[in-house]
Amino acid sequence: MIFEKQPFSRLDMVFARFLSERSLLDPTQKQAFENIVMSLSFEQSQGHSCIQIDDEAKTLIIASGLALIDTNSHDTTTTLPLAIEQDRLYLHRYWLYESRLAQQLSKITQLKVSNKPKTTADFSTLLDKYFGNSETIDWQLAAATMAINQAFCMITGGPGTGKTTTVVKILALLQELSDQPLLIALAAPTGKAAMRLQESIGFNKAALPCIAAIKSAIPESVTTLHRLLGAKPPSPYFRHNAKQPLVYDLVVVDEASMVDLALMSKLVDALKPGARLILLGDKDQLASVESGAVLADLTTALPQQTLELQKSHRFDEDIKNLATAINQQQDLEAWRLLQTGNKNIALLETDLIDYISKQQIDYLRLITARAEFSDIYKAFNRFQALCATRLGKNSVSDINHAVEILLSNKKLIHLSGLWYCGRPIMITQNNAALQLYNGDIGICLRDKEQEDQLRVFFQRADGSIKKYLPARIPHCETVFAMTIHKSQGSEFEEVLIILPETISPVLTKELLYTAITRAKKTIKLVTNEAVFSSTVRQRVQRVTGLINRFSTIR
Repeated sequence: MIFEKQPFSRLDMVFARFLSERSLLDPTQKQAFENIVMSLSFEQSQGHSCIQIDDEAKTLIIASGLALIDTNSHDTTTTLPLAIEQDRLYLHRYWLYESRLAQQLSKITQLKVSNKPKTTADFSTLLDKYFGNSETIDWQLAAATMAINQAFCMITGGPGTGKTTTVVKILALLQELSDQPLLIALAAPTGKAAMRLQESIGFNKAALPCIAAIKSAIPESVTTLHRLLGAKPPSPYFRHNAKQPLVYDLVVVDEASMVDLALMSKLVDALKPGARLILLGDKDQLASVESGAVLADLTTALPQQTLELQKSHRFDEDIKNLATAINQQQDLEAWRLLQTGNKNIALLETDLIDYISKQQIDYLRLITARAEFSDIYKAFNRFQALCATRLGKNSVSDINHAVEILLSNKKLIHLSGLWYCGRPIMITQNNAALQLYNGDIGICLRDKEQEDQLRVFFQRADGSIKKYLPARIPHCETVFAMTIHKSQGSEFEEVLIILPETISPVLTKELLYTAITRAKKTIKLVTNEAVFSSTVRQRVQRVTGLINRFSTIR
């Protein structure tokens, strides 16, 4: 029973001591017990749902009297803080999330859907109407066929493969097949992802080959998952749950790779009996910041409910080739692609801070010209610097500070304090009362309607604009550069990816792939070959029990 020493937080240590003092163990066993619990607490904070334990550790945990074990694993009412299942040790809450999610999804996969085509001919006619005839494999048509015939499905694929285009057609097909209009909810994990989905839904809906009544039955409004479920801060609970379910017949969730175990479990719990669920996402992107790798696990465990779209309609071929090489961990090929001198993908050869500063000029000029906020916001979101780390050399903190200083020296901004005209910020703490959520981006500007006082402006998913006094803004940070994690659900014309100068455990192929696939046209990288190759060769491996649960349930 060996547990490696980790940089345990004070919370890890206090929690382990708290449980140790309440265990049934004798003093000689308590230190070993504390080490196990500290490791569990630490690994859970790193994104793992559980840890694997050997027989010796399992015996010790059982002897503590603080763990639910295999033999009573159907008891969901226990107040014990730990849970053991096979060779996996969980914090009880996460064991319950994982158990509930697997049980609920297994039930949904067995549902017999009611609104199916009455005849094969009817089905074929409908599919031709929305997808036309094709002699090659039409992956979007295959995804629609799966979604119509199943209550739960996952449509995956990289950026530009048409996930949103496909789901809009699916929604139209389901509305045509339904005896009465289906009540549909569209959701995403973050405000930025919700805004992007809303724009895409509106654009694709207009092109549907159906009558106005069908189009009007497809919603355009997209909400965050927290708003959909009815967040009740500061508690971890939501207004909608198994006892008070959502009213919707169908829920569609975009950017599902960002959804952690707890939130996905609560969402599935809140579905009303008989409701459909469609998850959209890229299984190869970074997993959620919190525990689990839910989308990746579910696509592995439930292949019959999964379809991966294969053809990209967005990317320049060079970006696509680079993303593919990174995803397949072909570090030599990926590095070769960066060395070809291609204008779309290349290593940055000029001064880093000067380059980032120059990308801000157009957006800052629009501010000086007192342009409309929507134009300023659009100009700012054309380019984004993405960092792998928050602190240290080449980090978000390092670069944001340096860019502010250079822009100030060039008289492009006036650094009179924390808040200044032109400061772009990202919300890092949810505030339901203000309807500001982690990941929302705003820009500090002078408000013409309030005697040029500073206000922070945000653009909502529906296109509306909200503004707040800087003093009311919840915790936030300057965002000339952001972490790659925070960029999920976003896209930019040009992306600058900045990796640390030394090899680090946080650098993985999923991290780099996620950054690469944020760009629509141009990518530049700041890195060296050793760090780049190590990043491509290293992958995220999270310890969960979700895949195993489906095999045992069935």
